[in-house]
Amino acid sequence: MPLMSTEHVLDRRPGGHARDRVRTTANKVPEVTAYFWIIKVLTTGMGETASDWLAHLLGPVPAVGLGGLGLVAALVLQFAVRRYVAWIYWTAIVMVSVFGTMAADILHVGLGIPYTLSTPLFMIALAAVFALWYAAERTLSIHAINTRRREVFYWAAVLATFALGTAAGDLTATVGLGYLGSAVLFGAAICVPALAHRAGVLGAVPAFWTAYVITRPLGASIADWMALAPHRGGLGLGLGPVTLSWTVAILALVGHLAVTRRDVRTA
Repeated sequence: MPLMSTEHVLDRRPGGHARDRVRTTANKVPEVTAYFWIIKVLTTGMGETASDWLAHLLGPVPAVGLGGLGLVAALVLQFAVRRYVAWIYWTAIVMVSVFGTMAADILHVGLGIPYTLSTPLFMIALAAVFALWYAAERTLSIHAINTRRREVFYWAAVLATFALGTAAGDLTATVGLGYLGSAVLFGAAICVPALAHRAGVLGAVPAFWTAYVITRPLGASIADWMALAPHRGGLGLGLGPVTLSWTVAILALVGHLAVTRRDVRTA
């Protein structure tokens, strides 16, 4: 059975008797499976190239405005439903990815803040979210995102991880590693928390969030390497084609999950 939160309310019955009725809210995030990690990496790469593509097509200001509106609409829909719905959840993740990229780029391009400064700033922001979340709930587990407060903390953490991952990925790409080198670096780095957890030296929750942060620069570095011109260290496939092809892959996988419900806990 899915994890549930309970809210007891008094239910008056004819004859003056009363009993408790329980309202339940299902966990509103997917189970962590191989599908989760594949789609997560795809959304990070798609968000990276989509952000740059929109900025080129529309201009930076209209692109940021459109991205912000899309993010708000997606989160409103996510908060409105009472259970996990694959296409709603992953739409929100995509919009977080797009807008998170824009936020990091605004700090660097618009305000001139170097990645060496924005990366630790976003790290501090994420640590603050985790500290507040843990102080309120005594856990950072995603297996019981079944109250409004927990959901707020969860999405605040997701936003911070995307911004941090974007800045960290751009930092490594601009200090000499390039996009392919960064992809190799973060591909190796994402194995560390998995191996540490398997060895019993890192708990499931910190292992998950560490890997979650790393997926952002991993996916973005791969997508940038595919999209950008050879003189910038890429394959030159173009922002538009890479964005569209990764979007198709996301749609296919999310559609599969929506039908099979393999990312929903059933027992």
